[in-house]
Amino acid sequence: MWQELIQEVRVAQMGVQILFGFLLTVVFTEKYDDLTDTDQMIYLVTVVLGACATGALIGPVSLHRLVSGRRVKPQAVRLASRLTLLGLVLLLATTTASLLLILRVATHDGFVPFLVAGVVGWYLLCWFALPLWTRHRHTSR
Repeated sequence: MWQELIQEVRVAQMGVQILFGFLLTVVFTEKYDDLTDTDQMIYLVTVVLGACATGALIGPVSLHRLVSGRRVKPQAVRLASRLTLLGLVLLLATTTASLLLILRVATHDGFVPFLVAGVVGWYLLCWFALPLWTRHRHTSR
């Protein structure tokens, strides 16, 4: 299970690191000063969420390195799995906040919250509902 978990984490890590990297550059653009106070607050929350998601998704790698050879693999796999799930939830929050900020700046239209809610619903379906449904339906009792 450890190898499968690490492969899953690699995919999520790549996404969160790219997103976080782009987020870090926004504050250095001229457009940042033109953002409203609300949009700047959304940006700050988004960056903090991205930092937390990055930490949670890199955590399993550090955990593996620090406990390797100590005969605690079952415990390490459980903890790494929890960190990965937490990282996915934080990645969902980061992506949601990023989308909200981008659409607020790009459109100023009243449909933005509905569009963001639709995308969040899609993420919840793909990332959680379908896997949980599959687990429930196809797991032997």
